[in-house]
Amino acid sequence: MPEPLALTRHGATAVLELARPDKFNCLSGALHAAIAAALDTAENDPACRAVLIAAQGRHFCTGADLAEVQALRATGRFDAFIAQGHRVLCRLEASPLPVVMAVQGLCLAGGLELALAGDVILAAEGAKFGDQHAQYGLVPGWGGSQRLPRRVGLTRALDLMFSARWLAAAEARDWGLVAQVVPDAELRQQALAYCEQLATRSRPGLAAMKRLARQGADLPLTDALTLEQRLALEAMAGPDVDEGLAAFGERRPPRFS
Repeated sequence: MPEPLALTRHGATAVLELARPDKFNCLSGALHAAIAAALDTAENDPACRAVLIAAQGRHFCTGADLAEVQALRATGRFDAFIAQGHRVLCRLEASPLPVVMAVQGLCLAGGLELALAGDVILAAEGAKFGDQHAQYGLVPGWGGSQRLPRRVGLTRALDLMFSARWLAAAEARDWGLVAQVVPDAELRQQALAYCEQLATRSRPGLAAMKRLARQGADLPLTDALTLEQRLALEAMAGPDVDEGLAAFGERRPPRFS
């Protein structure tokens, strides 16, 4: 069987490419395992500064592999499939590396849940986002019902989940689901350029900002501010701040180790 994921490097960016275009890159157990393994590789490489998740073919991801879902239901092992996807998406969300999603074509149901586990979504102009679970009597199991309201607000999230309609890229940007919309033919190029810009930043600094934004959202404001103060002081004692301030004084770009 062909590998479900292609892992390559582009400069300081680890590119994880969903490689099931004949299945519209639907999520299988093997694909989830490959994403987790590739993330391990990226996080353990000190030269890696960002992760880009992209997809081969016309569509980013149209959800779970329903043939596998039916087989697992028949053998009573569907709970393990849900648990595996939950673990992998939580790992993406908690990764110290910035995780950027490059979405083309359809991004539906489990595919939307995958995209929501990333930090920044870049979408091609022709991309469409939707949650199809209600249409088939299903319930999101990989975080869609929780991450979507946190990203776009409760009313809009419920509208999208209840109606199962497809959201055009421009509307997804207006909702705050998508950070940028780019021409279809430029999606990969612009996503790589975005990630390479992140490579010029301090890796510990980006990790701290991601932790603050992710964890702080679920804390009372006073606790979140206390966490921010602690991480700011920890950063101030690090070598990247020495380099950053030296670069500012010398009017040059910083060269973080």
